[in-house]
Amino acid sequence: MSTENEGTAVPPAPSAPPVPVDAPAAPAPQAQAPQGPYGQDAQGQAPQGSQGQAPQGSQGQAPQGSQGQGASGDAGHPGASSSAPDPSWPPPPPPTGPYGDGGSGSGPGGWGSSYQQPAPKSGRGRGGLVAAVLVAALVAGGIGGGLGYVLAKDNDESTGSTTVSASANGGDVKRDPGTTAGVAAKALPSTVTIQAESTSGEGGTGTGFVFDKQGHIVTNNHVVADAVDGGKLTATFPTGKKYDAEVVGHAQGYDVAVIKLKDAPSDLKPLTLGDSDKVAVGDSTIAIGAPFGLSDTVTTGIISAKNRPVASSDGSGSQASYMSALQTDASINPGNSGGPLLDAQGNVIGINSAIQSTGNGGFGTGQSGSIGLGFAIPINQAKYVAQELIKNGKPVYAKIGASVSLDDSSEGAQITDQGAGGAAPIEPGGPAAKAGLKPGDVITKLDDRVIDSGPTLIGEIWTHQPGDKVTITYERGGKQHTVDVTLGSRVGDN
Repeated sequence: MSTENEGTAVPPAPSAPPVPVDAPAAPAPQAQAPQGPYGQDAQGQAPQGSQGQAPQGSQGQAPQGSQGQGASGDAGHPGASSSAPDPSWPPPPPPTGPYGDGGSGSGPGGWGSSYQQPAPKSGRGRGGLVAAVLVAALVAGGIGGGLGYVLAKDNDESTGSTTVSASANGGDVKRDPGTTAGVAAKALPSTVTIQAESTSGEGGTGTGFVFDKQGHIVTNNHVVADAVDGGKLTATFPTGKKYDAEVVGHAQGYDVAVIKLKDAPSDLKPLTLGDSDKVAVGDSTIAIGAPFGLSDTVTTGIISAKNRPVASSDGSGSQASYMSALQTDASINPGNSGGPLLDAQGNVIGINSAIQSTGNGGFGTGQSGSIGLGFAIPINQAKYVAQELIKNGKPVYAKIGASVSLDDSSEGAQITDQGAGGAAPIEPGGPAAKAGLKPGDVITKLDDRVIDSGPTLIGEIWTHQPGDKVTITYERGGKQHTVDVTLGSRVGDN
C-alpha cells in the first residue's frame, strides 16, 4: 500500500434516502382527490502501519510521498539493517511515492515493508435497511392516499366540495447544533482553502482552520511546503474573501504548520479544540476540506481506530513525518489535508493528513481517492506543536537518544550497534544512556503501547513532550526489563 498526502501521506457514507413515492388518490364522487408525494457523509525513523497511505493535502502539484510498506503512513521509510539512522534526526530519505497528487506507491524498502494491515472483512450490505425504508415509504403513501379519499368523501357529503386544501408551507426547518448540518454551519466559517505556490509556480491546494483571533491558521506542513522559501500563500474563506498569508513555522516531522493571515479580520472565530485522548472508536466524525479543489466540502464517518502508526514524506526525499494517528472512514481526498476532523459536537479532534489508497485515479487528476481509510494527527499533539511554532518559529521534538533499526519486524524496536553517520548508537549522557539501555536491547512497549518496530516507537515518542517520563519495556538476553526514561528534546527539523 502507498500512503498519499492529500493534496500535494504521513505514513466512508450514509445510506441513500428513499425515493419519493406519489400516493395514489382514490376517485371522489365529483372531483379527483389530490395526490401528494410521500417519503423522501525519533527521529530519523518512521512508524509502521498500513500500506498505501499517503498524506492528504494539496491538490494539483503536491509533494510526492514515499511508498508505504507496512507503516501506516503517507510514505514508506527505507529500512536500515547495517546502519540505522539515529532517532534524534535526521531520518534517512524515504523512497519516493505518491504524496497527495500522485498515485499510490508500493514496493520494497519502505517502512515496515512486510507489515500488512489485515485484509478488510466484507461488510454487511445495506440492502436490507434501504429496502425497509422504501417499504415504509410505500406504506405511508398508501395511508396518505386513503386518508385523502376519506376526507374528500366526507367533505363532499357535507358541503358538496371535493377539494382538499394543501398547507401553504411545511413549517420551518430546524437544524439543531448537534446535527451534522448544525456542526457544519458553525465550523465552515472558520475554515479556509489554502493555495500554496513556489517561486517556480509549482504548488497545490489544501485546507486549514482558524486557531486564534490573531489570524493564525493551522494546517499540514506538506500543504504549505512549496511556499516556505519565497513562495506565495493565500487563504480563502467560504464567503470568498481571500487573504495573503505567510508561514509562521512548520514542522516536517510532525507534518504541522502554522500560517498567519495578513491584515486579518477582527471577527475571526477560532474552532474549539477537543481532547483527542478521550476519543473512542465508533465516535462520529465530520471532515471539512477542499477535495480535488472543491472547497468547503463536508463529509462524515466514524473513528475507525486509534494510535495507528503512519509515516509520510513531502517528496523531498530527505525527511519523513510520523504520527500515531486517528483513523476515520470519513471521505478524505487530495485537498482535504490540513482541514479539521471534528467530533459530533463540532470540536476539533484531529488534522486530516493522509489516506491509504489502492492505486491511481480519481477526478481526472491521476490522484488516488478515498477508500474509507483516512488518518488525522491527534489535536492534542497538533496543539502543542502549533503553540511552539507560534512562540519560537521552530518545532521541538521529544527523543530518547538511541538509534533503532528500521527493519521490518513484529518483535519490537531494536537499538542498533551503530548510529547514523557513524555516530554512537546511544547518545552519551542522553535519556537512553541514563536509563541504562544498550545496543541490542529490543524495546517492546512504551507505557501501555505495544511497540512492534522502530518506526512505531518514533511515532509514539512524538506523541509526548520533552520532559515527559515514560516507562520502557525491553528485552535483553531473553529476559524482560522495565525502566523509566525522561524524554529529552531536539529543536528544529535539521
